[in-house]
Amino acid sequence: MNIAILGAGTSGLAAAYRLQQLLPQSSLRVFDRRNRTGGVLETLSRDGFQIEQSADNFITTVPWGLQLCKELGLGDDLVQTNPNARRTYVVRKGKLHLLPDGFLMMAPTKLMPMATTPILSPLGKFRAGLELLIPPRKDDIDETMASFVCRRLGREVFERLVEPLVSGVYAADMDKLSVLATLPRFREMERQYGSLIWAMQRQLKANKAAHLAEQSGARYSMFVTLRNGLSVIGETIAKRLPPGSLQLNTEVLQIEKMPEGKWNVRTKEQTCPFDAVIVAGSVADAAKVLKNSLPTLAEKLGNIDHEGTAIATFAFDSVQIKQEFCGMGFVVPKIEQNPILAGSFSSIKYEHRAPQGKFLIRVFAGGARNPELASMPEDELVPLLLGALRKIIRIDGEPQFTTVAHWANTMPQYNVGHRERVQEIESLVAAEPALALAGNAFCGVGIPNCIQTGFAAAEKIAPHSSAMRNTSPPAVELHKKNKAL
Repeated sequence: MNIAILGAGTSGLAAAYRLQQLLPQSSLRVFDRRNRTGGVLETLSRDGFQIEQSADNFITTVPWGLQLCKELGLGDDLVQTNPNARRTYVVRKGKLHLLPDGFLMMAPTKLMPMATTPILSPLGKFRAGLELLIPPRKDDIDETMASFVCRRLGREVFERLVEPLVSGVYAADMDKLSVLATLPRFREMERQYGSLIWAMQRQLKANKAAHLAEQSGARYSMFVTLRNGLSVIGETIAKRLPPGSLQLNTEVLQIEKMPEGKWNVRTKEQTCPFDAVIVAGSVADAAKVLKNSLPTLAEKLGNIDHEGTAIATFAFDSVQIKQEFCGMGFVVPKIEQNPILAGSFSSIKYEHRAPQGKFLIRVFAGGARNPELASMPEDELVPLLLGALRKIIRIDGEPQFTTVAHWANTMPQYNVGHRERVQEIESLVAAEPALALAGNAFCGVGIPNCIQTGFAAAEKIAPHSSAMRNTSPPAVELHKKNKAL
């Protein structure tokens, strides 16, 4: 087969890697309009500092990130988070307070830390405790994150704890963000146990029992990174592709469905026929290239909203930071009216990211909360964020240097109705055996989820190769197998 992959980011490269395994004799062509691989994953080295320009680690509670790194021979380079600093701060009235121990995204596993935290008022704590008595919803109707948390735990817990934690992941509007598309297990906890607090208590006991039952195997913290930076994932895959496979600095203008089931991929320079195409760029790009051939699918893809973020990284001498930290970073509630969404103490979180005696901090801004910051010019953004940071952390003097990364329209918004929209997209794509989609706009925004969509896209295309020789079941069957994505 002659296969085109549109996008050399994490999803596209994962698809290329899996296709090499499934169809080793196939001819791959990976297109990207940028001059490098990796998509938003970009690692910089400067003055002994290691700076991640977007995601700086990935979660280990799903397998695909760890799996790919090990298959690529990068397992020995996996680095766990600092075991002495696995806490998070929340800003209240401009000051940092540790997140109550055991609070996981939107519910507590421990009651005493919730009862004693200064982040919540006595009335807010009392309202949170009433969650044990509130009748559960048993239906499958979706609702917004704000509606769900306020209904179960009260507005103060939502505003002071859940909103900043979830915003730090999805950069979303909580009055639109879907619970069922982002954190469905909490609705399932409500349905099964009648209470989030009770469900978390049961889960904690089950996790302890499972931990005691484990006899062997690797132990990882919840998040890991690579010692030489996350860019290594894309670079390693790219090196394994056959010569000529990568077509960088090449923008695909259109893909055209041909009568014989093939696809023409048109760039400024040429038009080439392919037996199959995997579209792994942004959904905006996907909608554009599919507009003429599959207008209904293009419209559905174009209806997935996106927000952007900006990340400013500041390097200091450690003596300039006038306070000690026992956590890896902080989140900022919207009601604090601070332009910062969250901050990560990079050199505490992963000690190899800064020379001894230095301090590296990354600051996130933009999202649905302040969309204009995602594209604000650097000479305006840096002083704004540095000034906001000084209100939270005692800093003496100016940073040694600053880097800024703008990521406009890169964060898909999983708003209410997202699951249904994705199901419609899946049905339309399933009818096209020689076409597959991959990326962060469908079933998860993290690195492992992007890898999984790339794997699934390759697995859908591979049976099409056999179907061309009449030796395999229809590709739709494999699509159904992977529908959980």
